[in-house]
Amino acid sequence: MRRSMRRSSGLTPREREVLALVASGRSNRQIAEELFISHKTASVHVSNILAKLGVANRAEAAVAAHRLGLSR
Repeated sequence: MRRSMRRSSGLTPREREVLALVASGRSNRQIAEELFISHKTASVHVSNILAKLGVANRAEAAVAAHRLGLSR
Protein backbone atom coordinates (compact mmCIF):
# COMPACT_ATOMS: atom_id res chain seq x y z
CA MET A 1 0.00 0.00 0.00
CA ARG A 2 1.26 3.47 -0.85
CA ARG A 3 2.52 5.57 2.01
CA SER A 4 -0.11 8.27 1.35
CA MET A 5 -2.86 5.63 1.60
CA ARG A 6 -1.59 4.44 4.96
CA ARG A 7 -1.86 7.99 6.26
CA SER A 8 -5.59 8.01 5.50
CA SER A 9 -6.21 6.97 9.07
CA GLY A 10 -5.34 10.58 9.89
CA LEU A 11 -8.70 11.69 8.49
CA THR A 12 -11.25 12.86 11.04
CA PRO A 13 -14.69 11.26 11.02
CA ARG A 14 -16.07 14.41 9.36
CA GLU A 15 -13.33 14.33 6.71
CA ARG A 16 -14.18 10.70 5.96
CA GLU A 17 -17.82 11.75 5.54
CA VAL A 18 -16.82 14.59 3.21
CA LEU A 19 -14.50 12.29 1.25
CA ALA A 20 -17.36 9.86 0.65
CA LEU A 21 -19.40 12.74 -0.76
CA VAL A 22 -16.50 13.86 -2.95
CA ALA A 23 -16.23 10.31 -4.25
CA SER A 24 -19.92 10.36 -5.15
CA GLY A 25 -19.33 13.43 -7.32
CA ARG A 26 -20.76 16.10 -5.05
CA SER A 27 -19.56 19.70 -5.36
CA ASN A 28 -18.45 21.69 -2.33
CA ARG A 29 -21.79 23.51 -2.38
CA GLN A 30 -23.71 20.21 -2.45
CA ILE A 31 -21.56 18.84 0.36
CA ALA A 32 -22.26 21.97 2.41
CA GLU A 33 -26.01 21.66 1.88
CA GLU A 34 -26.07 17.96 2.74
CA LEU A 35 -23.99 18.36 5.91
CA PHE A 36 -25.54 21.68 7.00
CA ILE A 37 -22.20 23.50 6.93
CA SER A 38 -21.02 26.56 5.02
CA HIS A 39 -19.59 26.33 1.52
CA LYS A 40 -16.29 27.66 2.90
CA THR A 41 -16.14 24.95 5.58
CA ALA A 42 -16.75 22.27 2.96
CA SER A 43 -13.94 23.76 0.88
CA VAL A 44 -11.57 23.67 3.85
CA HIS A 45 -12.46 20.04 4.56
CA VAL A 46 -11.77 19.09 0.93
CA SER A 47 -8.44 20.93 0.95
CA ASN A 48 -7.42 19.18 4.17
CA ILE A 49 -8.43 15.80 2.74
CA LEU A 50 -6.38 16.32 -0.42
CA ALA A 51 -3.34 17.25 1.69
CA LYS A 52 -3.73 14.34 4.12
CA LEU A 53 -4.15 11.81 1.31
CA GLY A 54 -1.28 13.32 -0.67
CA VAL A 55 -3.40 13.67 -3.80
CA ALA A 56 -3.60 16.52 -6.28
CA ASN A 57 -7.31 16.72 -7.05
CA ARG A 58 -10.84 15.48 -6.36
CA ALA A 59 -10.57 12.66 -8.90
CA GLU A 60 -7.54 11.21 -7.13
CA ALA A 61 -9.32 11.66 -3.80
CA ALA A 62 -12.30 9.71 -5.18
CA VAL A 63 -10.00 6.86 -6.19
CA ALA A 64 -8.52 6.88 -2.69
CA ALA A 65 -12.02 6.83 -1.17
CA HIS A 66 -12.92 3.76 -3.23
CA ARG A 67 -9.74 2.00 -2.13
CA LEU A 68 -10.50 2.83 1.49
CA GLY A 69 -14.09 1.64 1.19
CA LEU A 70 -15.51 5.11 1.85
CA SER A 71 -17.46 5.63 -1.33
CA ARG A 72 -21.25 5.72 -1.06
